[in-house]
Amino acid sequence: MTGARRTLIASAPTRLDFGGGWTDVPPFPEERGGRVCNIAISRRATVRLTSHGDPDGHVTSDRLIRAALERANAPHLHVAIDSDFPVGAGLGGSSAAGVALAAALHVMHDWSYTPSSLAEWSRAVEVDGMQIAGGRQDHYAAAYGGALDLTFATDAIVRPIAIPETARDELESRVLLAYTGESRMSATTITAVLDAYRERVPRVVNALEEIAHLAHDMCDALRAGDIDALAKLVDAQWRAQRALHPAISTTRIDEIERVARAAGADCVKALGASGGGCVMVFASRDSVARVSDAIAPLSTLLSWRIDEVGVVVHEA
Repeated sequence: MTGARRTLIASAPTRLDFGGGWTDVPPFPEERGGRVCNIAISRRATVRLTSHGDPDGHVTSDRLIRAALERANAPHLHVAIDSDFPVGAGLGGSSAAGVALAAALHVMHDWSYTPSSLAEWSRAVEVDGMQIAGGRQDHYAAAYGGALDLTFATDAIVRPIAIPETARDELESRVLLAYTGESRMSATTITAVLDAYRERVPRVVNALEEIAHLAHDMCDALRAGDIDALAKLVDAQWRAQRALHPAISTTRIDEIERVARAAGADCVKALGASGGGCVMVFASRDSVARVSDAIAPLSTLLSWRIDEVGVVVHEA
């Protein structure tokens, strides 16, 4: 790359996964069809991409950066990644960073792209370049923003969900985002669940099929603006999710769930592959303050808002 030094700033949102997670991880979607309901939130990963023109390349120990630059055949570029969320929070943060980096690389090279192509490019970096087992939903949330109804088979079908304004306000008020402070081992857990599915362990197969059905109903509830119905479905999702592997919940998560329900929460669900990270807590309409006070000693509460804007890139 020649010419004047150029710097691009790209950012992408993280997400809350209401339901369907795990059904976007191969081979389940190709064999049985995956369905995910998620929503992008205003906790974003930001990438700063600078053209150095260094013929010897830029050496980095960050696996994501190294794998992305190798895929783009651009070792001379310099990358810095920042975020406004905890590492390992279960919010799809690494995928948000990957999508932001993918977008910056595409703009730097004048490559054409769509939100879907960026999502798939970013996922390929994780799966092929980093050898990380994982799904596709996080990449799509980061690329598109907003609330999404995602269907996964061989290809992905993206249906944005228009949430009624009153339901948006209710959702942002009633859903508390609590960071447990525990590190996660998502790749280990995902591999164990995938192995059980390939071996057709009935408990795992049945749970995954239920999770996909619940995600379908969640999307309908969001479209209708029925947050009470959504909370009940998320509660059922958490029961099915816990059936996949014993490491999905932890002692800390169980304690947060216990005190939250005692204070009036409708449901608690760990985010991402779990084993730590964040949990989202649905408080009933009249118990938000009580639930917040109850879980505060056990976690760090993170503010959040629905983010309708997916990945964006601009010149610094």
